[in-house]
Amino acid sequence: MSDFDVIIVGGGIAGASLGAAIAGTRRTLIVEAEDQCGYHTTGRSAAFWLAHYGGPAVMPLTLASRRDLEAGWPTGERSWLRQRGAITIAREYMHLREALSVNTHEAPLHELKCAEMEKRIPGLRAGWDFGVYDASCADIDVAGLHNACLAHFRRSGGTVLCSTPLTSARRLGDRWAIEVGTERLTAGIIVNAAGAWADGVARRCGVRPLGIQPYRRTITQLRVGRSDVRDLPLINDALERFYFKGESDNRVWVSPHDETPNDPCDAAPEELDVATAIDRFESVVDWPVERVERSWAGLRSFAPDRVPVYGFDADAPGFFWCVGQGGFGIQTSPAAAKLCAALLLEDEPGVPVKQAVFSPRRFSPSGK
Repeated sequence: MSDFDVIIVGGGIAGASLGAAIAGTRRTLIVEAEDQCGYHTTGRSAAFWLAHYGGPAVMPLTLASRRDLEAGWPTGERSWLRQRGAITIAREYMHLREALSVNTHEAPLHELKCAEMEKRIPGLRAGWDFGVYDASCADIDVAGLHNACLAHFRRSGGTVLCSTPLTSARRLGDRWAIEVGTERLTAGIIVNAAGAWADGVARRCGVRPLGIQPYRRTITQLRVGRSDVRDLPLINDALERFYFKGESDNRVWVSPHDETPNDPCDAAPEELDVATAIDRFESVVDWPVERVERSWAGLRSFAPDRVPVYGFDADAPGFFWCVGQGGFGIQTSPAAAKLCAALLLEDEPGVPVKQAVFSPRRFSPSGK
């Protein structure tokens, strides 16, 4: 039997970044059910850093993460960001009200006139007359960031076990007795960073689930009959029906912005969602679609109030939640990991957020 201070269940960006943040301070193990970390949501993300994405509760974590992502946190080898910019487009000006309401000096927004819209988006179809430009939007090198977190964790003495699902756990005194794969382990703290599987992990630990709901999100890669699209801004629909961005000289990634409730699984795209993505894309620009090259889907998981959950369970000693990151877990990962590390180690967070906003205690029947 092996003993650890902390066992993190889940090796996606949530578990890997928290592992990196506490690396070297506690004997820590990451256990991952799949044969590689980040197989599901993390490995399928079309991630970008967008200051206003996720709402007011998430925005402080996003803004606090920007500098770390630029600096290549946690290893400092290179920046994980590539500047792109984003345009939110609309057919009616009133549809831009929500986009304009979140303007901030850290990521200022600028309204675009019709002529400037057509200049920034070649081939824009008639009717898309209103837009808001966000110069701060950037692509995130998800694989680079995730691998750097795991590498830093391992170099600092952390251990990663893949193909090792958590089978069961029970609290004995001040320790957890845990079965993972064929291993029997003990730990003072279990961190639930299992994404779409978070409620299942809680049940196997005898902990009341929070109601974490996975939703399917689809991406399709199209080859189009237009060149020089790689560096165009991310294009978002003000009514959240689609987004697309250039991926190479004549390829784009398009999503129908679907959010379909789904059981935890190895998510796969539905033909109807791919067709919807193409139809909405073609309604925006006149770029001929030559071929659907590949499509995929991932699961984005939310708490009932759609705010991430970070902290110790109110009713289960030594059980820590790090879940519900939705589609913004990667862009907030450095700050979220530092916040979780501080809560886990009972230290000062060093992140300008209201901790109670993220506390699992908001879901406790006792309200404590």
